[in-house]
Amino acid sequence: MQEINVGVLTKVYQDEDEKELIHDCISGKPDAQKHFYLKYAPKMMIVCLRYSTTKPDAEDLLQEGFLKIFKNLAQFNGTGSLEGWVRRIFVNTALAKFRDKNKLMPIVTMENIEQSSDEYLQMAERIDGKVLLKLVQSLPAAYKIVFNLYVFEGYKHKEIAEMLHISEGTSKSNLHDARKILQHLIQVHTKIAN
Repeated sequence: MQEINVGVLTKVYQDEDEKELIHDCISGKPDAQKHFYLKYAPKMMIVCLRYSTTKPDAEDLLQEGFLKIFKNLAQFNGTGSLEGWVRRIFVNTALAKFRDKNKLMPIVTMENIEQSSDEYLQMAERIDGKVLLKLVQSLPAAYKIVFNLYVFEGYKHKEIAEMLHISEGTSKSNLHDARKILQHLIQVHTKIAN
């Protein structure tokens, strides 16, 4: 990830100062906003990379997400964790971006992509995390979104179907197809690496 130059912070917020940090961000204090950004940007960049095809797209998504957060931070009511609320903003921003671009149509067929789940898991364990992220990024948008929501965010198929305005069966099918494609991609990568 590109290093972010935010200058010198005149105030450092501790974890227990979360309410003060939120209040100061809402008040528009630059130090608070810088601290908030520095605290959450690395984790949210990972979320953005999972939902994007390219790093520049992920960086755009990161900026768009933080703009929404600073605009709507007053709506955080303290129910649940702040990080969970921030993550939901980023996931929803990514989903809206894909819906707006009509990128939810699967474009890859499943011909000749077969592999057992056990072998897939063994191969996935041997692959570097950055490589695995790139493989997930290469999935067709519809598959990638369902895969991320189900595997990384922990949503159920019913919730995914409601969020994406698709049937529960389509969600299950997209997850199945995403796993098959990833199995194939991992197998190909493993053969190339060896």
